[in-house]
Amino acid sequence: MEEGKLWNTELERLFSAYCGKRIHSREYLSSHGSDRVIIRIRAAGTQSAIGIIHSNIKENKAFIEFGRHFHKHNLNVPEIFGVSNDLSCYLLEDLGDKTLFEEINKIRLNESGLFFEEKIYSYYKKAIRSLIRFQIEAGRTAPFKYCCQYGEFSGDNIDFDLDYFKKRFLNNFYKWKINNRKLTRNLSNLKTKLLELPRKYFLYRDFQSRNIMIKNGKLYFIDFQSGRKGALQYDLASLLFDARADVPQHIREQLIEYYIRKTNSIITLDGEIFKEYFWYFAVVRILQAMGAYGYLGIVKGKKKFLESIPFAVRNINLILTEKIRPGSLGYLEEIFINLKNDKSIGKHKH
Repeated sequence: MEEGKLWNTELERLFSAYCGKRIHSREYLSSHGSDRVIIRIRAAGTQSAIGIIHSNIKENKAFIEFGRHFHKHNLNVPEIFGVSNDLSCYLLEDLGDKTLFEEINKIRLNESGLFFEEKIYSYYKKAIRSLIRFQIEAGRTAPFKYCCQYGEFSGDNIDFDLDYFKKRFLNNFYKWKINNRKLTRNLSNLKTKLLELPRKYFLYRDFQSRNIMIKNGKLYFIDFQSGRKGALQYDLASLLFDARADVPQHIREQLIEYYIRKTNSIITLDGEIFKEYFWYFAVVRILQAMGAYGYLGIVKGKKKFLESIPFAVRNINLILTEKIRPGSLGYLEEIFINLKNDKSIGKHKH
């Protein structure tokens, strides 16, 4: 589609109302896995803003209402400068281009050993402190009535994610015959385990390094429009098992302990119970992400997402073989051992 056809004249009005100047330039930015049109709009000089155009009005409303709520709680989210009357577009604070994901890889290239680990640990501790505030402090009064997908991470949501994994990932990448009876039993066991915890906190849904921006040394958070009610473990798993960020496992373990300590200063949290369930939430998060890699990489033709698959396979193998009760997800373990040994994974051509 031509860039001109992606433009919405309503953004012109919003930008003019925001800064009192005419538009000098427009830069179309990558939307990664989203269908949104994202545009950096500049006036002459240094003023700029980010324009979003999206036909999913319910999703736009969720972002706007959650964003305003978090802003009131002094969380670092982009300020909303203006919204069109029909909610089809809105104008946001420009947070720049630097993501935590890019910063991690830059550090990885330039540092090694303890220097690398200390810098990564420092960034992730900052992210975790904010995450806890999203989940608990702001979560207590979050406007959940604006949820645009599911109101909470419960049975229907889990069923959708597991089905997404089967259809979009296994059907495209798994070369062996699937025993559907065994797979169904394992996924049912996983769902049952996840539903044992109360779902009363704000679940960000996509709390990962590409959705964390760095501006003037501070972390800012974007893409929270898929938020819903849920258990605490899911978002921490999203952050620590973000595939290509490739956080070292011993750092993950330290960060889980850090999360538990910080959360315990606000609410009472049994660390051992938290960790027992954490690994099951990490499994479902990785399965959902793998479904997304299949969908975006093959159906949408965004091949970059296929590069995340080997990391995800390695991560879930570690969890299934070392972190959860032996045999509880035995058939899934068998599937992922096969995938681990498949040298073509991540080089899928369609």
